[in-house]
Amino acid sequence: MAVTDFLCRAETRRVLWVMGGVFAFSILFQFCELPYGNFIGSLFSGLNFNRMNYVNTQINFTGGFDEKISRNDSIFSIESKKSGGNHSYDSSGVELLKPNTNLAPERAMEFGNIFKGNNGNVAPMLDEQSKDDNIVPLASDIESPPLISSPPQVDDNLIAPIATQIDEVTVIVVPLNSTDATTQLMNSPAPSVSHRHVDTDNSTALASPHNPNEATGLVRNDHALSGNGSTMTKSTPAARKASVEGVVSISEMTNMLLRSSHPSNLLTNPAWSSAGDEVLLSAKSQIESAANNISDPGLYAPVYHNVSKFKRSYELMEQNLKIYIYKEGKRPIFHQPKLKGIYASEGWFMKQLKASKQFLTDDPNKAHLFYLPFSSQTLEEVVYVPGSRSFDKLKAFLNNYLDLIKGRYPFWNRTQGADHFLVACHDWAPEETRREMANCIKSLCNADLREGFKFGKDASLPETNIVSTNPSRSLGGNRPSQRKFLAFFAGSMHGYVRPILLKHWQNKDPMMKIFGRMDNHDYILHMKSSKYCICARGHEVNSPRVVESISYQCVPVIISDNFIPPFLETLNWETFAVFVQEKDIPNLKSILESIPLRRYLKLYNNVMKVQQHFLWHPEPVKYDTFYMILHSIWYNRVFQIAS
Repeated sequence: MAVTDFLCRAETRRVLWVMGGVFAFSILFQFCELPYGNFIGSLFSGLNFNRMNYVNTQINFTGGFDEKISRNDSIFSIESKKSGGNHSYDSSGVELLKPNTNLAPERAMEFGNIFKGNNGNVAPMLDEQSKDDNIVPLASDIESPPLISSPPQVDDNLIAPIATQIDEVTVIVVPLNSTDATTQLMNSPAPSVSHRHVDTDNSTALASPHNPNEATGLVRNDHALSGNGSTMTKSTPAARKASVEGVVSISEMTNMLLRSSHPSNLLTNPAWSSAGDEVLLSAKSQIESAANNISDPGLYAPVYHNVSKFKRSYELMEQNLKIYIYKEGKRPIFHQPKLKGIYASEGWFMKQLKASKQFLTDDPNKAHLFYLPFSSQTLEEVVYVPGSRSFDKLKAFLNNYLDLIKGRYPFWNRTQGADHFLVACHDWAPEETRREMANCIKSLCNADLREGFKFGKDASLPETNIVSTNPSRSLGGNRPSQRKFLAFFAGSMHGYVRPILLKHWQNKDPMMKIFGRMDNHDYILHMKSSKYCICARGHEVNSPRVVESISYQCVPVIISDNFIPPFLETLNWETFAVFVQEKDIPNLKSILESIPLRRYLKLYNNVMKVQQHFLWHPEPVKYDTFYMILHSIWYNRVFQIAS
């Protein structure tokens, strides 16, 4: 009996030791960096969407949007919807995301799940649309866009003067005396970059869209983000002068494209394959082997790098491309395009894509691309805190939206976002999307190599200031023999380039019509009567004058270092535009006068040939701006697929 008691006690102690070891081992796991904070939750992550960690964000999304958000005189009332049970797939359109035999189930579970359960912790503004939000307005219900636009009238008191005191900012200087150096700049991390609150970049200036007085905030002081993206610093003339050594010319950009349009570091390998990948690989092969004898009466070959490849790529896009638009996100930031103003390009693209039957699919498993349907302009108007000089809340808002997308769908995680795209025209969009959306294809108006724009992945979005209700008003201009002025510029003194331009040329030469602000009528007359129209950068590299010049058949002269012009992968910009480095402004007249008459006439003729690519229509027309934006995104995605 004693022996039996001893053995029982020994066995009990052994069991207790084992249980203690297991408990200690579990406690150890709690301190590991697991995706959902605990061992069990990480094993069954599909059940834990509501426990996603938002500790690092700057907004209380659980309750922050239950209140009304004030924007100037408008009040956005956003009501929270707290679901009481399992999330309904039918209400969000996720019902199409049933297990698919085309996807590897085990990989789908590893890289992302379609989450069920109570989503009460998800910000109401980020959750799916209401049924009303799915209604696409008819063309007859909306004012038609103009093919061109004229500058708006704004009170002089809203114009932000040039900063008089300037601090220092670090600038990466890359001497560009070799192809390797050019590649280094294109693929290097972006340095501190200038970000402005708003820039109409037209002959007149607008204040902040949500607060006129805000024009004296970020704009007036010429603020720029520091490297950490949270505070603001300012740039110096010395730093800007030094950065000239790092200018990538349009010729160097073009040569990079012709040699290898997409660097190897941009190639992507999805976590698991899909039928759509095979379509893209096939398209890539067909584009690369396109016959050189393809002709199209609507395409003038000299203005394209390779008209045959463009034609074939465009045809394959029309035949194959399918896009899924995420239904998540509430208005006004999501699904509500703005159709007027300096940032209207992003709104018109959203409107026309949502109305498209040709390119959209309701089955995300069939999509080649996924569209993130937010307005960068409205994001600034609604989420940005006036006077805060911080983008933290804007970034946090987008990051939480991505968390929702990643949690509810597997598609982001399949490619780490490489098959997702956004279209954003606000100056701040590059900074807002720099980190979490780094892998996305970004179509940006602020297409600046020094602000993180990835050459061969991202696309340059043409900035169009849409203010007129008459689509065809003022289109065209005088014949070359009737253009009596050599060059013309008029506009507000945004940024550092325009004051230099006026210093050297305002009232200095009767052939150089260089002004500050000018009324709309005279502005249009001067554009129509000048051989060259100066498109000088404002706070950022982009300007609506590029599109305006082409619309008025005035040869654009782009003075904006490291600006990537729209549709560069397709159009040979040197055949219809002149590029002048910022440092050469004192020699501007001699540069333009050195262009022979025969060369100018070719430039003028080519401007008319490319005009079709820079026009918006109430309904998309072949080769117009909508289709060209879509083609840039399609083309870049096709050439990111690793063979």
